[in-house]
Amino acid sequence: MAFIFSLYTHTTLKNIAYLCHRKPEKTTYSYLLMKKTRLLFAAFLLALCPLLRAAAPKTNISHVHPKGWWAGMHNPRLQILIHGTGLEGLTPELRGGLGGVRIEKVIRPENPHYLILYVNTAQAQAQTFHICLVRDANKKKGKKMVVKEIPFELRERKPRSMKSFDAGDVIYLLMPDRFATGTTDAQKVQMYKGMKENHWGQADMERRGGDLAGMRKHLDYLQELGITAIWPTPTLVNDMEKESYHGYAITDYYETDPRLGTNEEYRTWVQECHEHGIKVVKDIVFNHCASENFLFKDKPQKDWFSYDSQYVQTTYKTATPGDPHASGTDRKLTIDGWFTQSMPDLNGRNPLVADYLIQTSLWWIEYAGIDGIRQDTYPYNDFGFMRRWCEEIEAAYPGFNIVGETWINNPVAVSYWQKDSPLAAKDKDDQGRPMNSQLRTVMDFPMMYMLTSCVDEETDTWDHGFARLCDLIGQDRVYADPNSVLTFLANHDTNRFQRTEEEAQNITRYKQALALLLTLRGIPQLYYGDEIGMYANKSVNDGALRQMFPEAAFRAEGRTALQQEYFDYTKRLLNWRKGNEAIARGHMVHFTVRNGVYVYARIWKDKVVTVLANGTGKEAEVDTETYREVLPRHKANEVISGQQVTLTGLITLAPKQIMIIDN
Repeated sequence: MAFIFSLYTHTTLKNIAYLCHRKPEKTTYSYLLMKKTRLLFAAFLLALCPLLRAAAPKTNISHVHPKGWWAGMHNPRLQILIHGTGLEGLTPELRGGLGGVRIEKVIRPENPHYLILYVNTAQAQAQTFHICLVRDANKKKGKKMVVKEIPFELRERKPRSMKSFDAGDVIYLLMPDRFATGTTDAQKVQMYKGMKENHWGQADMERRGGDLAGMRKHLDYLQELGITAIWPTPTLVNDMEKESYHGYAITDYYETDPRLGTNEEYRTWVQECHEHGIKVVKDIVFNHCASENFLFKDKPQKDWFSYDSQYVQTTYKTATPGDPHASGTDRKLTIDGWFTQSMPDLNGRNPLVADYLIQTSLWWIEYAGIDGIRQDTYPYNDFGFMRRWCEEIEAAYPGFNIVGETWINNPVAVSYWQKDSPLAAKDKDDQGRPMNSQLRTVMDFPMMYMLTSCVDEETDTWDHGFARLCDLIGQDRVYADPNSVLTFLANHDTNRFQRTEEEAQNITRYKQALALLLTLRGIPQLYYGDEIGMYANKSVNDGALRQMFPEAAFRAEGRTALQQEYFDYTKRLLNWRKGNEAIARGHMVHFTVRNGVYVYARIWKDKVVTVLANGTGKEAEVDTETYREVLPRHKANEVISGQQVTLTGLITLAPKQIMIIDN
C-alpha cells in the first residue's frame, strides 16, 4: 500500500503524457504495440487515482486538551495534547488570530496518534487562532497542504469572586449520584445514552440517578443548614462498565460525567453556590485514572503509566513514603503500584504527564471558578510532582487551598505531608532541598477515629474517653499548622458516624461529637446525611455507606421528629460558628481531664469560646475557679441551650452534656 501511495503521489499527468507520446525506436508494429500498451497503462493509472486517494491516511482528531485556555495566565507556557489518527508526517503551525502566540517545541511521542505542542502565550491577547496540521505538498517548491485546522480559543479571564476555604468554613461532603436528582426519567435516559453503564436503580453498587440538577435544587437547604463549602466526590466522566458511580475512575479529565450534567451546568452550579455564600471544593485524582481513559487505551508512551504500563499492585501502605526506615522496595510499591487493575497508576515523574495533569486543575479553577481542591490518594503520588503542582497552583492563585487525602492512622505520619513540616524537612528531595509538600491542608484521620470512639467510652483521668482526646490534641506540635487540618466524623470510605439504627437513636452521642468537631482546631467536614441521623456500616459494602439522601428530608414537613432534632441541633451550631473568629483563627488552650470533664478554649484577641465536655454517664461538677483563665466573665451565653449561665462557683453538667460558652 505504501508503494502504491508513493506511486500515486509521484506519477503526474505529465509523466503519463510522456509515456504516451514518446517516439518508438523500432518498427511500426513495435510502435503501435508500445503506443497501445502505454495508453492502457495510462488509463489504468487514471482509474486507480480515486482508490489511491482513499488509501491515503485520513486525519481525524479525537481529543484536544486542554479545551481552550486564557490569556494572561501566570505560567505562559501551555501544553496542547492532540490525539487522533493520520498525524504521521504532519507539522503543526499556528495561523490566524491576533498573534503573540508561538510554538516553542513539538514532541512526537512513540505512539504516532499523538502530537504534543508547547506554546508560549506571554504576549497573547484573548483571541481564537488555528492549529494547522500541514504536509509538504511539493518540497522543491516549498508548497504546503493544510490537512486539518483546529480552532483554539484564548479567553478573557474573569476576576475571582470568593477566597478559598479555611478553618472558618464547614465543608459538606456529598456524592452527586446519591444526593438528589433534578431531572425526569425521560431526561435521564438521554443523559445515560451511549454510556457503558447506562442504567440506574436501587442496588448498593449501581448508579442511583443523582445529578447536578438535584444538587442545584437543594442549595437553599444547605444554606439554611449553615454550610459554607461543598465537596462533591468527582464529577468528571467515569465511563466504565460497572460500579463507577463513585467518580474515582476518571476517563476524561476535561469532561463532566453526562449522567450528572454538562460542563456548562457544572459551571452554573458553582456560580449558584457562590450566590448562596457557599464555596466549591473540586475532588480530583492524579494518582490513577480509569483503564477506559483514552490515555491508557491508546497510550502516548509506555512510561505514561508506572511500571511501563504493566499492572503491579500497590501495598496501600501510605505511611511508607515518610517512614525513615522504609525499604526501597516498599517505597516503590506504594508510590508506583496501581490502585487496582482497572485504575492504572499515572507516572507523575514523566514531565509530559505532570504538565498534563497540572493543567487540568488550572483549567477547572479558571473555567468554573472553583474555590478549592481535594486531591485523592495524596501519598501515593510522586512527592516532587505533587510539590510542583501545589507550587504552581499557589503561584497562579495565591491563597488557593488544597486538601490532600492522607489516610494514615497517627498524627506524626499525617503531619509529614503538611506544608512546612519540620519532620519532612529532615529529608532531602531529588534536588537536595528539604522535603516540603507545599500542601496546606491534610486530612486528620487520627482525629476521626478518636471522635468516633471517645464518645462511647466512660472518661477517666488517664486513658479512656476524653482523656485520650486530650492526649491526641497534645500532639499537635507535630503539625506546622494544626488549624489547617481537615477534621471529620466520617466520609464516603468509612463507617458513618452512626453505624447502626440503635446508635442513630442515641442523639446525645452525635451532639457530643458534633460539638467537639465544630469547636476543636481544624477545618470541619460533615458527610451528607449526618445532619438527619443517617446510619450505615462498612461491613456491608461501600455502597451501603452512600445511600440516597431521602428526598422528603430536604423539607421540615418531610422529616421525622428525630431527624428534625438532628437537623435543628446541627443548624444551630453551624450558623453560630459562621463568622466566629475565635473558632476560625484562635489558638487553643486545654486542661487535663478532671472529674471526667474535659475543658478547652479557643482564643482570638479578646474573643474567647470555652467548651466544657462531660465524658461520663453521670452528673459532673465543674469548679469555675479552676478554669478562670478561660472564663474571664461571670456571665455569658451558652450556645446550645441559648441561655445565659453564671460562671462562678460550681457548674453542674448532666451526663454526657457539652456546654459551649461564648464570651
